[in-house]
Parts: sequence; structure tokens; C-alpha cells
Amino acid sequence: MISEINRNKGWYIVTGANSGIGKAVAEGLARRGLPVAMLCRNKAKSEAAVQDIMAKVTGAEIKLVIGDLSDNRGVRLAADALLAEVPKIAALINNAGIWMMRCELNADGIEQSFYVNHLAPFLLTNLLLERLKESSPSRIVNVNAGLYVFGHVDLERTPYGLDYNIFRTYANSKIAGVMAVREFAKRLEGTGVTINALHPGVIKTSLGDTADLKGKLSKILKTLFKSPDKGAEPVIYLATTDKVRDKTGSFFLLKREIPVIRSARDEVFSTRLWTLSERLTGLNSQ
Repeated sequence: MISEINRNKGWYIVTGANSGIGKAVAEGLARRGLPVAMLCRNKAKSEAAVQDIMAKVTGAEIKLVIGDLSDNRGVRLAADALLAEVPKIAALINNAGIWMMRCELNADGIEQSFYVNHLAPFLLTNLLLERLKESSPSRIVNVNAGLYVFGHVDLERTPYGLDYNIFRTYANSKIAGVMAVREFAKRLEGTGVTINALHPGVIKTSLGDTADLKGKLSKILKTLFKSPDKGAEPVIYLATTDKVRDKTGSFFLLKREIPVIRSARDEVFSTRLWTLSERLTGLNSQ
């Protein structure tokens, strides 16, 4: 059954779509006959990914947009490119993410994982909001992680890597993302645009494939992980099914809505985080 959003004839934007869950989502959407705009950073890898999907899916309608989501300039250029290529948006799927094994700051002086996992989708979504509203009913789906429950953002330290920790910094970026989704939902009420986050399961991807997580233990654990195709299923579900048409501001474990932890429901803190995110991305200077 074709859902209302699928009849919308808009494009499905997938960030970080050249490998892992992102590529599997792009392929899964294409198999459903839906047009996909793949936003990727590495030109060679992304072109190979597009060719692979086209070879597997006859008649796949795919646009490739090259964009770097590691700093404000890159996100703004990516948004401009998407707006030029995609006249109507059915869904924005913020999938791109990283797990840094050491503290690194981007060109804006922001800790890299906090930027890519939280500020990049925050900025990209804001820059595409008018097009999403014009295309309504439309959806935003943010790929998050169950590890967000271990996160705690220190507004004075976390964005700048001053409290960096391999595990906690990743979790901090993810709880920031959960709070942003809830805040977006409030601000988008009545626009016809919904936004939700999900944990897609423990998936075998390249995330964390650096020296600190390699070795025998990591290899053994990854044999227990699910395939990217399995991780793509709940993402596609949230982006397309009528069953969640009216859901917004929610967190899903796979295809099941679950409550978020108490600290992620702190509306006063969420507003402060939103204001800081605007400042760090330059949104409040426009």
C-alpha cells in the first residue's frame, strides 16, 4: 500500500549514503520505486555506491550530491546543493555519523563528533526546513543510538572537547540529538513536517573502525552485529509507513516507540542547547 508521503512524489535525502546503513537505506528506498538523493562526502566511493545500487535496482532514480558535513561551511554548501537538485522533499534522513577515537576540533573549533552527530543535522535540517514545509506532508528521520542514555552535555565544555572521553563524548552527541528532535517537533507543530529519532539496532558498519576499537575482541563482537540491511529496515519504516504518519518528537527502538530518559525530556535545558546550537552554527546571526 502506497502511503500518503510516498504519493507526495518528493525525494528522499539520505546523508552518509555511500556505505553501511545509509547505502542500505538508499537501496531499500530505490527498490520501493522512490527517488533518492544521496548526500556523500567521498566522490569516488559514492559514485561506486550509486553504480552498485543502479546495477541491482532496475530503473532506480538516484541523484548524487557531494557534501562535507564536518563544519558549518560544508553543511551550508551541501544544503545549497540539495536545494538546487531536489525541488520537493518527501523525507530527510539524517544518517551520517562518526565515533571519534581521539579529540579533534573542526574548522569552527568544535569537537568533531559533537559537530557531525548533532550540529550538522541540526544545521542541515534548519537550512532545508522551508523546502520541507513546502513539500508537506514530509518527514525527518534522525538515526541515533541507544547509547544516548549515557550522555550528559556540559554546555560549557562538551562542544569544545574539554570533557572528551571516547565513550561518553559519543553518547553526549547522541543525547544532544535526541533533545534536538524533541525541540524540532515542538517548533514544527502544525506545519505538516514530522521528525523522529531511532536506534536501528547494533549494526556492522565502519563506525569506530580505528585503532582503539580494533583487535580480536572487536572482531569477535562484530560477528554478532546485524547487517546494514537489517539496520535500514526501521529507518525506511519511519520514512515511509502510514503507521507513524502522525508521530513526531518520538524515539524508536527499531520499529517500536519507546520513552526517552528523564534527562532528555528537560525542556529548559533543551531550549538552552538549541540556543547554543544556533550560535555555534551561525543560525542566530542570519
